[in-house]
Amino acid sequence: MRRFELLEPRSLQEACGILAEREDVRPIAGGTALLILIKQGIYIPTTLLNLKKIKGASDLSFDPERGLRVGALTSIYDLETSPVIREHYPVLAYACHVVANVRIRNMATIGGNLAHADYQSDPPAVLIALGARVELTSHEGSREVKLADFLLGSYETALRPGELLSALLVPPLPPDIRGSYIKFTSCSSKDRPCVGVVAMARVEEGVCREARLVVGAVSPKPVRVSGAEEFSQEKKLTSEVIEEMAVEASRVVDPIDDLRGSANYKRHVTRVLARRALSQVANEGGRA
Repeated sequence: MRRFELLEPRSLQEACGILAEREDVRPIAGGTALLILIKQGIYIPTTLLNLKKIKGASDLSFDPERGLRVGALTSIYDLETSPVIREHYPVLAYACHVVANVRIRNMATIGGNLAHADYQSDPPAVLIALGARVELTSHEGSREVKLADFLLGSYETALRPGELLSALLVPPLPPDIRGSYIKFTSCSSKDRPCVGVVAMARVEEGVCREARLVVGAVSPKPVRVSGAEEFSQEKKLTSEVIEEMAVEASRVVDPIDDLRGSANYKRHVTRVLARRALSQVANEGGRA
């Protein structure tokens, strides 16, 4: 049996203080990723910092002017089922709903999901499309970073030594924007995504005023397809325009070969899913 010390701070300040004083401490929240690494012997901890008892760390609130604030210890399941999320960010609720299985969703936290930075994950791509930021806290104070800048690569983030991801921040959306997330798994339906694509569009009088297109689970970090977004401006989202955007998505991703598919296969699936997601929002479908 591997023995390690377990610390259980009751406040964020206490947790940050411990991290500032000790270099041998590893934070743990839901444990759905870290415990697997420990059991496999990939990571041998000396001290774990259990964040689950921090008061208010799973609070969720929404303000029409400021948007959504989600405590880092909020579970994926709570995001999936929250009436606030379902009303104001239904595409996020859906992306959380298709994460693994209900047991995992009950344990896994959104903060842990983002801090772990596994490229084969559903929420990050949707959150980047929503313009999310993360709040990072240390004993010196807090700072906010765009999620797109926080995720540096596969299992790499912009977290500094002694920092904790303390909250997720999502700005309010225009009332007329629509969104769609499509996930493809090459193994079981509960598996991690082989490819995940989120498309969002604001259409007025048949013309696209704003489009957002992000591809996840393919490259080391989610890829925002800015070229396709710019191409769609002030155009009708015809099948020809959508196809051009889908082609651009497949062109700009940097697929990783893994057990779920080859790089070429993932590039092809990216094009297919981008076309489908864009078609959904163009035809007044989607989940907003």
